[in-house]
Parts: sequence; structure tokens; C-alpha cells
Amino acid sequence: MKLIVTEKPSVAKSIATVINAKTKKDGYYEGNDYLVSWCIGHLLGLAEPSTYDEKYTKWRKEDLPILPDNWKYLPNPNAKKQLNVLMELIKRNDIQTIINAGDSGREGELIFRLVYEHAKSKKPVQRLWISSLEESAVKEGLANLRPGADYDKLYKAALCRNQSDWIVGMNFSRLFSINYNTKLNVGRVQTPTLAMVVERHDSATRSLTTA
Repeated sequence: MKLIVTEKPSVAKSIATVINAKTKKDGYYEGNDYLVSWCIGHLLGLAEPSTYDEKYTKWRKEDLPILPDNWKYLPNPNAKKQLNVLMELIKRNDIQTIINAGDSGREGELIFRLVYEHAKSKKPVQRLWISSLEESAVKEGLANLRPGADYDKLYKAALCRNQSDWIVGMNFSRLFSINYNTKLNVGRVQTPTLAMVVERHDSATRSLTTA
């Protein structure tokens, strides 16, 4: 028996239809020697600073920067039911292989890997890498599965992005909020992008006033 894990319920339904896994269960499809289940986006996310140390409950400049030695991921409280479904399926004795059918990209890799690691599973993983849910594309992808380890670097790149967002967001949001005595949200991508918008607006305004 093989377990296919997708990133979205709609993708799971499409793949289940192609492979004839038509029996609908609570949180997955079953049939033709397959189980097909899904994540709902990120089922696990990075823990808040206070999870590492209670002192981080208060925002103080002397505690910055916050740089975890061992990153902690916690279940999304809005998706615990589906996470529990996946934990049970991954640990089932009749599941011999797990197929990562997350979206073909960095984020899809991260979403699956966090769930797999949360389950502390050692079962072999194969990767389904497709860009279409057409029947022919799904069948071709399943016929040409690659070892999950082939995508380890993609997973590490996703972790770097994920954790760097946390480091910048948590530390600079606290720093600027403390300095300016008001709550400010600073993000690795959000803030420079906003700065570009402001600079463009200011440039346009200057052009109008000097015309």
C-alpha cells in the first residue's frame, strides 16, 4: 500500500480519480492499493519566541536578537484534525511507501517534509513532480517517480527562506516597535517592497510638483 500526500484537497481528489482510489474516507481517499490524503497549506509553523523562553513574552531590546539553536515547529491550530489524519496514515503498518505529491516547488517540498518529520517516519519517500493534473500527466509522473532525497537541497532552501523570514520578522518588528513606541510589522520581503512603492510614489509626487 502506498500513501500519496498532496498540498491541497482539490489535488488529492484529482489524483485519486486518475488512480481509481474512489472510496472517500474522513480526510483521505482509498482504493487500488493507494491512500490519497492532503495537507491544507502549512499544517505546521514556526513556534513563537515565548516557546523557546518565557522571557520573550515581553518585548525588550536587551533580549534581541532572538536566534533559536533548535527550531521548533508547532501544529496549526486550525488544521489539527487533518494533521492527525496524516499522522495516523503515515504510521499505518500497511503503508510501505509515501509519495510526496506536494506542489512542484520549494514551498510544496517544505509543506510535505515538515509533516513527514513531525511523524518521525523512516519509511521511504518518492517524489511526484508534475505541473498538470491532466490524467496523462499524472500517470506519467507516477510512472517516473524519483527518490525523495533528490530534492533535499530544495527542502533546505525552503527551510532557509522560512527561518530567515522568522528571524527578520520577529527581531526587527520588536526592535522598531520598541524604538518608536508603537507596534510595527517588519518583514524580509514585505518591508523592502513597501519601501520601493513609497519611493516610487515620492518620485512621482516630486515630478508633479516641479513640472
